[in-house]
Amino acid sequence: MTDYDPRLVDVYDQDNPDGPDHDFYRGLAGEASARSVVDLGCGTGILTVTLASVERSVVGVDPSASMIGFARNRPGAAHVDWVVGDSRSIPGTGYDFAAMTGNVAQAIPGAAWPRTLRDLRLAMGNGGTLAFESRNPAVRAWDNWAFDDKRRDSLHGPLIERRTVSAPAPGVVELQTSTTFAATGECVDETQQLAFRDRNTITRDVRAAGFAVEATYGDWIRTPFTDHAPIMVFVCRAV
Repeated sequence: MTDYDPRLVDVYDQDNPDGPDHDFYRGLAGEASARSVVDLGCGTGILTVTLASVERSVVGVDPSASMIGFARNRPGAAHVDWVVGDSRSIPGTGYDFAAMTGNVAQAIPGAAWPRTLRDLRLAMGNGGTLAFESRNPAVRAWDNWAFDDKRRDSLHGPLIERRTVSAPAPGVVELQTSTTFAATGECVDETQQLAFRDRNTITRDVRAAGFAVEATYGDWIRTPFTDHAPIMVFVCRAV
């Protein structure tokens, strides 16, 4: 992948703050009495560091060197093993809790998705918990994602952002975002493709990889999923 501009990584937490989603994953890890955790697609590590404790070892894995570089400088980072890579880079086996947060599952395209699930199953012990969320494609959240000339402040001065949204293939949404640093006029362009899989597809893929789906929620307070819920939160068991 083309890595993120480090200046944009600096505003990542502003766009993705700690909140009820992280509370859900922290609570789930506690209920599982997790002693070894892998946070796959950990980004800047805002959740990852809070999962670590004296009794619990945590590994944060992300393909972005810029994201991992930021995470390594976060308070509490010394208690986490940081790895630049994807599911094939997860060190060791026997994890009893694994998470993919921030809709990371949607950023894993095509054949990489079932491979990721298989890699996670190989890394986990029998009975381990895998949890992740994905947006419900029926809600079509992407219809509201395009914008022009959105302005905001950052550590690197004012930013002007624009985004266009398209659907180049069934189940795929492409975001093209341009960020201009107002002080210099420098522009950074990013293209991201997201996979929108429905509940049945994800359930089938999870089962094929060796997990049983124990629950599917439609929010962070564990309301059972309905067809109109904005997200699908999966809690799975390694079998």
